Amino acid sequence: MAKSSNNYTFIDVAGILKGSIIQNANSDSSIRYILTDSRQLVSPENTLFFALTSKRNDGHKYIEDLYNKNVRNFIISKELSDIRLFPDANFLLVSKTLPALQMLSAFHRKKFSIPVIGITGSNGKTIVKEWLFQLLNEDKKIVRSPKSYNSQIGVPLSVWQMESDHELGIFEAGISEPNEMEKLQHIIQPTIGIFVNIGQAHNENFIHSNQKISEKLRLFTKVSTLIYCIDYLEIKERIVGSEALRNIHSFTWSRKGSADLCITNIIKKTPSTTISGIYKNETIEIQIPFSDDASIENAIHCWSYMLLMDYPNTVIAKRMLQLSTVAMRLELKEGINNCSVINDSYNSDLNSLSIAIDFLNQQKQHQKRTIILSDILQSGRDEDELYGEVSSLLIEKGINRIIGIGPNITRQKNKFSIEKYFSKTTEEFLNEFSFTDFHNETILLKGARVFEFENISKILQQKAHETVLEINLNGLIHNLNYYKSLLNPSVKVMAMVKAFSYGSGSYEIANILQYHQIDYLVVAYADEGIELRKAGITVPIMVMNPEVQSFDAMIKYNLEPEIFSFHVLYLLENALQKKHNESKPLFSIHIKLDTGMHRLGFESKDIALLIQRIKAIPTITIKSIFSHLAASDDAKEDGFTKTQIELFSTMSNQIAENFDYPILRHILNSAGISRFRNEQFDMVRLGIGLYGVGYNKIEQALLKNVSTLKTTISQIKMIPKGETIGYGRKWTADRNMRIATVPIGYADGLNRKLGNGIGKMMVNENVAPIVGSICMDMCMIDITDVVAEEGNEVVVFGESYPITQLAADLDTIPYEVLTSVSRRVKRVYYHE
Repeated sequence: MAKSSNNYTFIDVAGILKGSIIQNANSDSSIRYILTDSRQLVSPENTLFFALTSKRNDGHKYIEDLYNKNVRNFIISKELSDIRLFPDANFLLVSKTLPALQMLSAFHRKKFSIPVIGITGSNGKTIVKEWLFQLLNEDKKIVRSPKSYNSQIGVPLSVWQMESDHELGIFEAGISEPNEMEKLQHIIQPTIGIFVNIGQAHNENFIHSNQKISEKLRLFTKVSTLIYCIDYLEIKERIVGSEALRNIHSFTWSRKGSADLCITNIIKKTPSTTISGIYKNETIEIQIPFSDDASIENAIHCWSYMLLMDYPNTVIAKRMLQLSTVAMRLELKEGINNCSVINDSYNSDLNSLSIAIDFLNQQKQHQKRTIILSDILQSGRDEDELYGEVSSLLIEKGINRIIGIGPNITRQKNKFSIEKYFSKTTEEFLNEFSFTDFHNETILLKGARVFEFENISKILQQKAHETVLEINLNGLIHNLNYYKSLLNPSVKVMAMVKAFSYGSGSYEIANILQYHQIDYLVVAYADEGIELRKAGITVPIMVMNPEVQSFDAMIKYNLEPEIFSFHVLYLLENALQKKHNESKPLFSIHIKLDTGMHRLGFESKDIALLIQRIKAIPTITIKSIFSHLAASDDAKEDGFTKTQIELFSTMSNQIAENFDYPILRHILNSAGISRFRNEQFDMVRLGIGLYGVGYNKIEQALLKNVSTLKTTISQIKMIPKGETIGYGRKWTADRNMRIATVPIGYADGLNRKLGNGIGKMMVNENVAPIVGSICMDMCMIDITDVVAEEGNEVVVFGESYPITQLAADLDTIPYEVLTSVSRRVKRVYYHE
């Protein structure tokens, strides 16, 4: 959701977009906020909702819900079935809502004549944008893209934030396919450009890298100056050879040749780097508190901009030393006293605060929500107005308690009407606040770097060893949306969260799926479903393995059992008779059919009796009928799979036609969704694909990695040739070896078969074989040929070493690897 203080009326917007006014209940309705995601509603009375449509979703279906929440202004591209349901609303009909959003934002941009920096490239756009903000915001009032809002939707939402008191804009732009950048240029209208670099992202949508570079360069056709590194030869060649850029001034930098800024020396001394260069025939130098190559390149881009703007290098050098980490992700971790902790403790501004609170509100495991917030520094805003707006935001978002840290927010404590506690410094808070006051709540840490909230985070986090399983929630939702894009519009999605969500964690995964409006969840046993209900999950839940002793609890917690035999049906009937209450709704069940898997389920010969038995139980209703495919991922078995599908269609039809209410049908699993798109029926079941495992290499490339199991090096030793390593002396050093011990073993889920050279791990992007037998709590890896130190990160599986490859090395399947990760391994969930 994006906000602008420049008020427009509904009639103003209608004139700008030249749409058809379908209903005008209040033409003077004031508009400050643009909303494209119904879940991010803040201020209904001043909001304009664009009902965006895509292959994956349709914003029109959220209009009724938003109207009930007092939103009154809507941009639509479809006629409503009954507009009488919304008597107080304004509706503007346009041909397509996304171009309309872009048109409105482009109109808004033209009202301002301030300098605007446009940033594009493959990697580093967000870091350069945020560092420029850190370097320049004490001089100017800056508007910038929130987080990494650089898409066809994110850019117009970013530009909409421009207000009359802003003096500089910084916006990033990203594209994934041809013909997108021209639209973003029209919206951003940058006056200065920065092309950070070119990489492999989205290569599949372009003929070659030159085409991708040319498309990105369309952002800069009207800038006065373009900043770039001439060491990227492809970029240089396309810029030099471009007719559209011929009259545009360039500011270049290089490590290798002649440029406006010639980098002469880079000295890394962890954790800082000294960068020397020649500019206008003078030797100049800066130091940054980072030593990785990406940070060095990003800092030089920022250095180039400041030199172009005639900043004295003494000023630049002083500010470069103060650059801070840009938090690119929100992390969710288990905390003390049954709390959940969201760590976003490296920056604090209104835009990122709103995004972090949205992530906080996705978590339903605790009713109480607390935010620990530092002073919001260098906002350029009047203090009274700033913290008044923060207070309103916290109330609107349902935050229960604020703990404010810093002299500014403490001065404004009377602005906050919710439960509150204030300290002038972090040290004072740590000394005086009783951490036993935190219990059964979700806590958001949101602080500027100078307040060192990492010291609070250390106390709040549940203690665990250094081995963690990181869960990328963005990747999970990307995969969900990928499979949704393969479905017909009315087909529902049932997500598998059994077996601790394939090892990824139960309620954390269920929370994010519920937030993204999944239709059904599936667990293996009733106690898993009960845990989700207690954590605030309200989505329908199917239980695949109902047990007789759990039926009472299933009735109490509204869990829906899979019924696969007459015996189970009989046990459920008895439980319902004992619990029967005329005022309660019918109890939902799911009928399992055996079409060839021969594991569980009713067979063809059972159908007639099954119909008779269900009709005789007035307290139940059939929610769905389903079956399992035995080999949906194997093309050699497609004949058998099609036979299963035909049998399922026949059997399920036979049941459904005997009942006078709709019954959902589903048979496709993850591989089936991709391979049998004409057999979707009413619902599909999404399992391993959701967690980033595709049925073949082509699909695998379209999915995002979700789980990364990582640990750290505890100790490094030199082992002479001929010495043995580990229990049983199974490994003998065949050379002088450098061995690292890492704290992960078979008690953590690392299979012992991976020992003695079978398995491997990744250290600093290099392969490190596992040597010796794997112990209960640790193992040893060979880092003889790897540059590494004690404390360095070690990846067991993840992006650099996919779980599919690890499973292949073990001669097993990814399911087993994922579900074997012990619960003692701490799960860390992050949202970028």
